[in-house]
Amino acid sequence: MAKNFLPVTKEEMLERNWDYYDFLFISGDAYVDHPSFGTAILSRLLEKEGYRVCILPQPDYKSTRDFLQFGRPRLGVLISGGVIDSMVNHYTAAKKRRSEDCYSPGGKAGLRPDRCTIVYANRVREAFGKIPVIIGGTEASLRRFAHYDYWSDEVRRSIIFDSQADFISFGMGERSIIELANMLAEGVDPRHGKVPDGVCYVSDELPKGAVELPSYEEVKADKKAYALATKIEYEEQDPFRGKILAQKHGDKYIVQMPMSKPLTENELDRVYALPYTKEYHPIYEKDGGIPAIEEVKFSVASSRGCFGNCSFCAIAFHQGRIVQTRSHASILNEVRQMTWMPDFKGYIHDVGGPTANFRHPACKKQLKYGACKDRQCLYPDVCKNAEVDHTDYLSLLRKIRATDKVKKVFIRSGIRYDYLIKDKNDEFFRELCMHHVSGQLKVAPEHISPKVLSYMGKPGLDVYQKFCDKFYKINKEIGKEQYLVPYLMSSHPGSTLKEAIELAVYLKRMGIRPQQVQDFYPTPGTLSTAMFYTGIDPRTMKSVYVPKTYEEKAMQRALLQSSRPENYQIVKKALIQAGRRDLIGYGPDCLIKPERSDFNGNNTGRKGSVSKNKTGDKRRNSASSSKGRSAGAGGNNRRGQSRKQGVR
Repeated sequence: MAKNFLPVTKEEMLERNWDYYDFLFISGDAYVDHPSFGTAILSRLLEKEGYRVCILPQPDYKSTRDFLQFGRPRLGVLISGGVIDSMVNHYTAAKKRRSEDCYSPGGKAGLRPDRCTIVYANRVREAFGKIPVIIGGTEASLRRFAHYDYWSDEVRRSIIFDSQADFISFGMGERSIIELANMLAEGVDPRHGKVPDGVCYVSDELPKGAVELPSYEEVKADKKAYALATKIEYEEQDPFRGKILAQKHGDKYIVQMPMSKPLTENELDRVYALPYTKEYHPIYEKDGGIPAIEEVKFSVASSRGCFGNCSFCAIAFHQGRIVQTRSHASILNEVRQMTWMPDFKGYIHDVGGPTANFRHPACKKQLKYGACKDRQCLYPDVCKNAEVDHTDYLSLLRKIRATDKVKKVFIRSGIRYDYLIKDKNDEFFRELCMHHVSGQLKVAPEHISPKVLSYMGKPGLDVYQKFCDKFYKINKEIGKEQYLVPYLMSSHPGSTLKEAIELAVYLKRMGIRPQQVQDFYPTPGTLSTAMFYTGIDPRTMKSVYVPKTYEEKAMQRALLQSSRPENYQIVKKALIQAGRRDLIGYGPDCLIKPERSDFNGNNTGRKGSVSKNKTGDKRRNSASSSKGRSAGAGGNNRRGQSRKQGVR
């Protein structure tokens, strides 16, 4: 028997002397018993409540053989597509098939089907017939209503209908899964009793008091109806003030109960104190293990939820805007356990969550009244009611640094710089630079155009520039040479070639040469995806420009990497198309040099000339406007499938 792991085979189940089991838990990911994986958390939580759980990771979906190996579960089947949506896992933003899957043995791709939650659920029906089926995880949670599907370019029904599931446990499922399990154990059909919060189900009738969304048929036929449905879904996405929502599909309704209440500190501590092995199951050893464990094995999840609420990110729609945190004691205990591991080298890779420097709700009233329905915590500026305080996070980091055998503590899950810059106390900022940056700090300005940033729900360039200036000032004072790595996004709704060129010129002036650029990826459950599909901003119901053609997207991406020789022709074409031939030349803002064929006797911006930029600084064309800073301008692509999909 694989010591301390839950059974993944019939043999392991029998070694526990089980003559029955309660739940079959099917996952699109390999089995990694670590709290960064939802399957691990929920299966261990059910185990603690006295339920017997067998894990079926990445089953052969072409027959029912794997699904039947344990026999029929006593209470039901739980299905998760995995840490991220299976379609995001399989395809790039350009809809090209990915060659690797870090959540599979040896990083091998193709071990789960497209839309695996639906495929698995239908196999379960084939294998067991009428049995309670609960789907959850990112894939099910973000597809709980009628939704635009980028890969098929159509509006699909709620996943509950295509999967034939009985329930969706949406969001963070610790509360709802236990409530559902207890009701099933008591022989109670939740639909005939009080359906738990955090659960969706199918009903023949519109529940009393529910807010009715435009129907599936309406949102499929009318983009304004789709945008309106998205607006209502986001407005009611709150555990305290959110209402029951219902959306008709044919003659049935998908009904969503309000979000589950946030876990208290003690409750979250108990979740992370469950007996995880923190390893992948030994069956994967022959394949070289599971690559995804490397990113999280020596990282600590200190919080969940995010009040940043960027339009292109699904975290708010999945985890919610109310930040929940673990106690210092819980985190320090986990750190000490890490130091006992034989392969621990003294480095904690991360202490954070969706946003590392969020260690408490945005303001005190959120835990009583919920997050505001009609305003954001950080956009267009940090709310006057927000409590900007890094004291607790700083105290926690100091304690971790002081732990025996810990050499260095890094912060890699991202710093919200507009929140940090509002803190009047610079103590955390200074210690961040002194102790927690490994030469480069990743931050996410995403763009510089006010118009594009407004659609993203991100702060203006002036805020980012203020942060940059302070970062480099502090590093100079403490005698460190460290750099910022900016995450940038091309082709987001609202970005025309004009805005893409503005960003490209800014990068040129700053001496930044991005190694990778994130194309906007329309994933289920985000406001930006609704903009992409409808051409309407759901927040205002006003029209928005959307770059959709392959050529324009390629142009916008290439502009941000205009210094690359292979991008020359497409950058040139973009500049000519946008009427910006002035940026083809030798001036300080020029993105590319002219070709010989471009010379027609009118040589503007001759090589070696001196010109002024917009701030009036005189500099030769060969000088960088930010000497040295380009060293940190590349870095890895965002840890973005998980970031955008809302799961750590």
